[in-house]
Amino acid sequence: MKIDIVEMTPTKAQFVITDANPAFANALRRTLTADVPKMAIENVEFHLGPIMDEKGIAFESISPLFDEIVSHRLSLIPIPTDLETLNFRAKCSCGGEGCPNCTIMYSLNKKGPCMVYSGDLEPIGDTKLRIKDDLIPIVKLAEDQALLVYATAELGTGKQHAKWQGAIGAGYRYFAKIEIDQAKCDVGGSCVKVCPKGVLTKEDKKIVVKHPEKCNLCGSCMEVCDAGVIKVVPVSTKLLFRFETDGAMPAKDILIRGLKILEERFEALREQISTLEE
Repeated sequence: MKIDIVEMTPTKAQFVITDANPAFANALRRTLTADVPKMAIENVEFHLGPIMDEKGIAFESISPLFDEIVSHRLSLIPIPTDLETLNFRAKCSCGGEGCPNCTIMYSLNKKGPCMVYSGDLEPIGDTKLRIKDDLIPIVKLAEDQALLVYATAELGTGKQHAKWQGAIGAGYRYFAKIEIDQAKCDVGGSCVKVCPKGVLTKEDKKIVVKHPEKCNLCGSCMEVCDAGVIKVVPVSTKLLFRFETDGAMPAKDILIRGLKILEERFEALREQISTLEE
């Protein structure tokens, strides 16, 4: 099996898997979405009673939304995740009590009238843990309203809850093999115009396949070609895989961790099968 990277950014990955099959691609998809751990807010504590500002003015500890809705919105904020230093809380040396190795604490103190954003969450400790996407709206506070919140983030996986899902929109499809009989092509260019993905282009009086990785196998080019010189077929052993992230972790780290998890599972299965053969 071979993996060729087509695009790799902090929030998006696209690559071609060669000498593989849909079964492996689907296993990778499920692993990326369900088993790669990520940090997310799990517990939220709301201050009850009046909240005083620096001038001694009292604000009511309330917002237009129920606390449960505010908590849900906080839980979906992408929390910076470093899988090399963080552990699952249940498996941490602290015994699950919570420590810098398994939990991240945030505080939020806002007084209305204002809009509360994700960037208003202040990490208690290392400033590197600040929310990167700081313009996610949470709730709009009216005059005399305020929020004083303490939130705790911990590791989890997508199979527990979608808030712990690192890879988003993971999917794959067959790679397209596009053949053009240049000897019979009249170079009319209708196939270039009808292609919705810009796969084909006209260069030096020839139709050239410029971006085969963009082909979605719609077949429009074959339908519009009167000469019938274009042939598009799916390649079952060559798959185009893509996914995005919410920014909590780079796409590269998610892919590497997902492949590592798959490798460990395949090795465990191999060992179990070997014991049956003895």
